[in-house]
Amino acid sequence: MDLTPDVVELFGGYALAIVVGYAIAAALFGRAIGTTAAGDQLPRLPVFLRFDHRRVVVVGGGHVAASKIPALLAAGGNVTVVAPSISRAIDRSHVTVIEREFQPSDLDGAWFVTAAATPEVNRGVRDAAEARGVFVNAVDDPSNATAYLGGTIARGGVTVAFSTSGQAPALAGLLREAFDELVPPDINAWVERASLLSRQQRADDVPIVERRPQLLQALNRLYDGRSQERS
Repeated sequence: MDLTPDVVELFGGYALAIVVGYAIAAALFGRAIGTTAAGDQLPRLPVFLRFDHRRVVVVGGGHVAASKIPALLAAGGNVTVVAPSISRAIDRSHVTVIEREFQPSDLDGAWFVTAAATPEVNRGVRDAAEARGVFVNAVDDPSNATAYLGGTIARGGVTVAFSTSGQAPALAGLLREAFDELVPPDINAWVERASLLSRQQRADDVPIVERRPQLLQALNRLYDGRSQERS
């Protein structure tokens, strides 16, 4: 993979780290990133969800369940917690609490469910979810999951997520910490510049193939201007 002077100027060590990492991974695994050992496409579709006040259910009332609730609320979910015992770590003022054993009907009208209970309960949650077409994130229980959450970096309007499909969540966390050092602290300025340029490009009907090179030039000018201010 060739590094153009413009890319090096913009990203510096960031680009070098990413490209070297890509090259090492390709050499180790002997295949293109994004494929399985058999050459098939990855059987996962990375997505970012927003719930817009839709119903989200958390099955489990312990500290693990409590740790998952803030992200669900931040994504706009109306969260209902179902468990026979609810930990004090769960803030009841922000969720609806059903203090009893899980029942399949608890998923009626739900858009998403997090299962943070025993494997037996999680299996029941998955069965009920399958019958209703609802995705399940089963915490530390990949065999009962149809959705996998990963370590995330969210800064300045940019979100980067790392997932190991539930197989090695600690590794996803380590990757998040490592890549957090690569995300520039002023990434919000990149987002603002890119958003402004994107609107202008659509208004001017700029061809898709020309948009990224124009963005690279705009970001370079952003740093050129700062260099001149400091000099």
